[in-house]
Amino acid sequence: MGKGKSKGSISERFLQLPVHASTAQVVDTHTHLASTFELYSSKYHKDPKYVTVFDFVKGMYTGKRVEAVIDVWCEAPVRRLWKEFADSALLEEDRKSKWGGLEYWFVMGQHEAKLYNDEIESDILEAMKHPRCVGWGEMGLDYHYDNSPRDIQQEVFSRQLRHAVRLNKPLTIHTREADADTERILKDIVPKEHPIHIHCFTDSPDFGERLLDYFPNLCIGITGVVTFATNLDTPTIVRRMAPSASPLRILLETDAPYMVPSNIYTSLQNLPNSNDLKGRRLPLSHSAMIPWTAEFVAGIVNENREGDEHKVDSDWVLKVARDNARKVYGV
Repeated sequence: MGKGKSKGSISERFLQLPVHASTAQVVDTHTHLASTFELYSSKYHKDPKYVTVFDFVKGMYTGKRVEAVIDVWCEAPVRRLWKEFADSALLEEDRKSKWGGLEYWFVMGQHEAKLYNDEIESDILEAMKHPRCVGWGEMGLDYHYDNSPRDIQQEVFSRQLRHAVRLNKPLTIHTREADADTERILKDIVPKEHPIHIHCFTDSPDFGERLLDYFPNLCIGITGVVTFATNLDTPTIVRRMAPSASPLRILLETDAPYMVPSNIYTSLQNLPNSNDLKGRRLPLSHSAMIPWTAEFVAGIVNENREGDEHKVDSDWVLKVARDNARKVYGV
């Protein structure tokens, strides 16, 4: 896709989004805000509407009920930009003036095991002391891409888990096609009551159920990938949780700038010049898209519920996920 507003690009006005029918507050429990803003800036560099990350947040989220985000830092080497973001959210007056009232929180870890070293670990440990830091991650095992040798992945995952448990920090876990080793390592190192977020769940529903049964304070992270026709596992784990008498143990997240919910395009059809979007996709996701994910999850929950009195809507899903964000991350 071309950059800026040249032929082939999608106008950034479509990123503004219509206001969703839901009225509940939105908490995005996993976003990469710096990467999202940098991708936006690269796509629309000729004439961007927003020139700073603060402008972007206020412009995209104002009026969209985005209450809080948990920003994820997992690059190597650790980017010092994390401290600029976190320090700018320390004071309530700065959160109002710079972030538009958004509650900014963050987690930090290392995703790419082969790049992990003592220096990175020291930087992460420094970040853990910051008042806006609410967890360690993302970290974990990825046997789909296998960018690092699997023995190194397991060693670094275990090392980070031990630090996080020692510091009593909630865990943000990345796991992909590594069910057995992820489950074994978590059960070996992490106390049963520890708060855990299995980020962007796309693996075996049986694996998800085993983790939910063993760890009472574990929640499954649901991104826009739940709406993808090619993804059957994420809807299935939601479907299995739905009949439970207790609320869903899910967290809503974007993993922005990735995974725009596919059902959002129906709403965009009502915008002026929507034909410009025909057959094309938005270049990035952001936190104001979460209500569409919640709407899709509500549809899954309602599949086997008879009578309107037992149906749920996107507000119900957003409120459940918001309560779970408090339980897991304390935000």
